Amino acid sequence: MTEKETIVVIGAGIIGLSTALYIQKHLSPSQRVLLTARDFPHSTSLNYASPWAGAHYRPVPGSNAQHTREEAQARRTYAHFRTLAAQEPGAGVQSITGIEHLENPPAEYLDEKNIQAVYGHLDGFEYLQPEEVPGDVKWGVRYKTFVVNSPVYCAWLLREFVLRGGEVKEYTFVDLREGFYLAERVGAVVNCSGLGFGDEKSYIIRGQTCLVRNPCSATITRQNSDGSWSFCIPRPLGGGTIIGGTKQPHNWDPNPSMETRAQLLANAAKWFPFQEGSRGEFDVIRDVVGRRPAREGGMRIEVERDQGQGVIVHAYGAGGRGFELSWGVAEDVYDLMRQCGLIKEKASL
Repeated sequence: MTEKETIVVIGAGIIGLSTALYIQKHLSPSQRVLLTARDFPHSTSLNYASPWAGAHYRPVPGSNAQHTREEAQARRTYAHFRTLAAQEPGAGVQSITGIEHLENPPAEYLDEKNIQAVYGHLDGFEYLQPEEVPGDVKWGVRYKTFVVNSPVYCAWLLREFVLRGGEVKEYTFVDLREGFYLAERVGAVVNCSGLGFGDEKSYIIRGQTCLVRNPCSATITRQNSDGSWSFCIPRPLGGGTIIGGTKQPHNWDPNPSMETRAQLLANAAKWFPFQEGSRGEFDVIRDVVGRRPAREGGMRIEVERDQGQGVIVHAYGAGGRGFELSWGVAEDVYDLMRQCGLIKEKASL
């Protein structure tokens, strides 16, 4: 019996898990997927960002090439989340109302064509009328979106992959080329490592949020008049509510700042829909610090053939939008591999 050709996926964050599962679902029986990583959903590590994420689906207006590419990936992920929320309650993805209140909307939010391009696909999208928003809010919208209990969803993706026959190996990589030695016949190595390996365009964005017990029936994003942002993201399946958030590029401090926590909670307390009996206070479970793997110019999704051993497919650098882009990225990686002859497709029935 001939040994199956192996596709090695490096990285078990949201991009790696989604990519491994998507490729696996579309492979012919002559290939298999081996998922290898230093950290898996049971791990706790500052440098393993996915389980720390909020996470909710929220469009980001913009008109450059990166925004256009990400918007296409996000739309496909939105459609996938719609299916999961309806059919897989254990996945930790839930349909919910999304609300945005901006006190000082940037120019891209005032361009109607731009807004329709990035918000138009959302179910139930509508502008809020002046009487529906607080007095200091200049721009408000409502739409149906999705929130994700990120640790639950990551564990669910891994379980789906394993139940479908996927193999998993804990391994700490020093060099991508090690991937070619982890099986007998490796056809390609897919680099979903987050920051890549030595990519000068890659950098971390430190994020600090606060997990609280206070429930909320919507995910609310608020922009303050000074340009700072505040948000709440309820986690499905009783996972509490995330209050955020910060974005600090190149900040390597691993410790939660009590000053930052106080500021996050003070900002959110101005608009959070507290339940009766809470006295307008947050019941804090824990502080959360994670490092988002970002990259100048956005994600690197391309094939590299000059490593000597074989073909490497790069898919890393999603920054803070990993969950929003995840399924669209997985599809793009698969399509790229298929075009390059690295995938033997499952026969159609």
